[in-house]
Amino acid sequence: MNPRLTLASSVVGAMIVALDGTVLTVAQPALQRDLGASFAEVQWTSTGYLVVVASLLVFAGRLGDRYGHHRVFGLGMLGFGAASAGIALVPGVGWVIGLRVVQGVFGALLQPATLGMLRAAFPADRLRTPIAVRTAAIGVAAAVGPVVGGALVAGPGWRAVFLMNVVPTLVFGGLALAVRSPRHASPARLDVPGALLLAVTLACLVHALVALPGWVWTAATALVTGVAFVRHERRTADPLLPPDLVGSAAVGSALGMLVAASAALSGALFAGTFLLQDTLGLNPFQSALRSLPLALLMVVAAPCCAVLLRRSGARRTAVGAMAALALGILVLSRASATFALCSGFALVGAGFGTVMVAATHVVVREAAVKSAGVAGGLQQTAMNVGPVLGVAAATALMASGGGPALPLTVLAAVALAGAVPGRALPGRPVATIDDHGQSKDRTRVPARR
Repeated sequence: MNPRLTLASSVVGAMIVALDGTVLTVAQPALQRDLGASFAEVQWTSTGYLVVVASLLVFAGRLGDRYGHHRVFGLGMLGFGAASAGIALVPGVGWVIGLRVVQGVFGALLQPATLGMLRAAFPADRLRTPIAVRTAAIGVAAAVGPVVGGALVAGPGWRAVFLMNVVPTLVFGGLALAVRSPRHASPARLDVPGALLLAVTLACLVHALVALPGWVWTAATALVTGVAFVRHERRTADPLLPPDLVGSAAVGSALGMLVAASAALSGALFAGTFLLQDTLGLNPFQSALRSLPLALLMVVAAPCCAVLLRRSGARRTAVGAMAALALGILVLSRASATFALCSGFALVGAGFGTVMVAATHVVVREAAVKSAGVAGGLQQTAMNVGPVLGVAAATALMASGGGPALPLTVLAAVALAGAVPGRALPGRPVATIDDHGQSKDRTRVPARR
């Protein structure tokens, strides 16, 4: 598959996953009424998917490294589309929950592959633009998702929300499987015990955060299996997480920034909804209009970040973006007028869009081609765990009686703290000779001051 088609496939795969989450949120009330479901059952249409995705992303990335990212991507797309079609035809909410779990398995396959394909198709010094395009597409999906979902629910009904995935998944999934492409297979054996331990750890961690009743037991299980996973990785000859990747200070810092940024964003959006509708008395449509700058600036920030990375380096770009994100959330915590609200959301969108491109670029570039899938899995895991942490923190703080202002202030501090790891990111790049990742070139040469 040529680079342009690879980029198109990566963009479409990322957009489908982003759209699926946003439009489902809009469709859930209608789904509940139509199927006579309880609130807990409706919650599990999201929770079941999230738990499965978060637990399988890293192992799915390793499958791509071993068997080829295009193959895994194609399988993931076809399975995701088939599960979507099944959900549109089911008679009860139990079937919806079950098929959402199946959808999560295939979603976990395709998400790391969207980044692994880019790392294999583009030289390391040309990854900025493809990653920026992919991030901008996710921003577009976040912006149009509620609109598309609302139109489909109001027209054909909630089942149409799932049917819209079918055609693009079949087309791009079929293309990925049909086109012969070189694969950079990893000679290492699959670390199945490590994958199982990591899956249980992440699944229990996510469940403890999104399903608070009984959280003590799942949190304890996550701690035990997490310790067992670390011990296993240190002793096994073929670890699930390559030592050169997880041992990289730049990769660890970038992942930490992604967790902090996505936690701050999702928590702020959750608290911001109550600020707009309960505190300020705005209806949902008025609230959506005031938050629109967030999506618009996220789309604009992605290509601008590619330029900033080339001129200023990842360190300055990411740290500045985290500061902008923190400032935007802080503005929202004290805003009431329309201009202040729009300005706060604009800063949040610009900051998050920029740090997402910059940190993702570091994670993918620092990975050798043979470990690109694991790198993509780690990036996607950070982007899935962060929002769960952010919403859980916002919920707990709002339950304490502090109103939306308290969680927004705390989340602004989280974003600002997330800038600290940015000191370990590469500085301003200098000219290097790229060999398409075979020598695992890095931007660790002394940066120009």
